[in-house]
Amino acid sequence: MHPASVPCQGGAVKRKEKAAETEAALKEAAKRLFADRGYLNTKITDVTTEAGRAAGSFYNHFASKEELLEALLADVSAESDKITTRTGHKGDFSDPDAIRWHVRAFLDLYRKNAPTMRALRQAALVSDTFADTLARFGADEAADVLDHLRGLALPADPRTTFTMMSALVDNFVQQWPAVLPGLSEEDVVEALTRFLYRGFTGKDY
Repeated sequence: MHPASVPCQGGAVKRKEKAAETEAALKEAAKRLFADRGYLNTKITDVTTEAGRAAGSFYNHFASKEELLEALLADVSAESDKITTRTGHKGDFSDPDAIRWHVRAFLDLYRKNAPTMRALRQAALVSDTFADTLARFGADEAADVLDHLRGLALPADPRTTFTMMSALVDNFVQQWPAVLPGLSEEDVVEALTRFLYRGFTGKDY
């Protein structure tokens, strides 16, 4: 190896690290802005200003605000895939503990990614592409859970039942902090677990 190549390699590593830091800063800034003012009201210059980066740096990482949202959604998908590998996962919703595990996992994922998912819903209002993405997220979520409903006395077919329950839970979690600020997360976990168990089985525990 030529001695002169060592500093060059070190410089390349530092540039990659710097680029990764900038990309992460842009993503985090975007999430803060999406939470504060919404996706549709956030401009690219808002993101770079919030991130403390030069305006032109954005285009070294993303071609558009839409591409930035797509990158954030990819992060959500990757994190969702990791959740299923956590200890304690059970696939039989006749067991309240299995539902409780999924409720906790959902709340954890929602807490970390609420601004991104809110941005997706807003983008879906004005973009057919993001409307399709939103539908695909729902379909993927259903595919992961439908087999957990086998053999239960459901109020409708499995997909319809899951879609109804998922919509109710999602809407509740969005409203919970503002409408019921005194309700602890443990209270929410137990209430949702019991609600879903009754809906899926027609029984209480």
